[in-house]
Amino acid sequence: MSISVLKRGLELLNEDLKGVAKGQKKKSTKKASMMDQISTNKQGVRKQIRRLQTHNTARKNKATVKDKQLRNALEEYRKKQKKSQLSSNMQYFLGTSYKMQESCAKKIVQQNVGRQSRHQPEKPVKKQEKQSIFTEAEFQKFQEEYFSKH
Repeated sequence: MSISVLKRGLELLNEDLKGVAKGQKKKSTKKASMMDQISTNKQGVRKQIRRLQTHNTARKNKATVKDKQLRNALEEYRKKQKKSQLSSNMQYFLGTSYKMQESCAKKIVQQNVGRQSRHQPEKPVKKQEKQSIFTEAEFQKFQEEYFSKH
């Protein structure tokens, strides 16, 4: 074997060893940061560790924007809008061969004319004449009594 091949092999081995050492350090720092988050109480430590571990895995599993399909806002608006059925309804009714009798149609129209509140005629306001509770004779009697005493 040549010297250059041996040097290259040793360099790769050194890089692998450095990578393993860095990986171990990273794991220890994660555990250290997790241990910093746990309280100093003796009770419930395992439960806190489990809670923190599940919390971290939940973050990793979240769907990202890359995975979602981006849609145009205009397309979404058009999908949500109700489509007009007027043209299809008109074709259906014009396509039928059945004709209604004019007398029946007039009856239906007359029955429905006055049903809406805007078609109701205004009720005439009754003008009540002012009527007195007292008769004319009572007024005269009162007048005589009132003015005669004073």
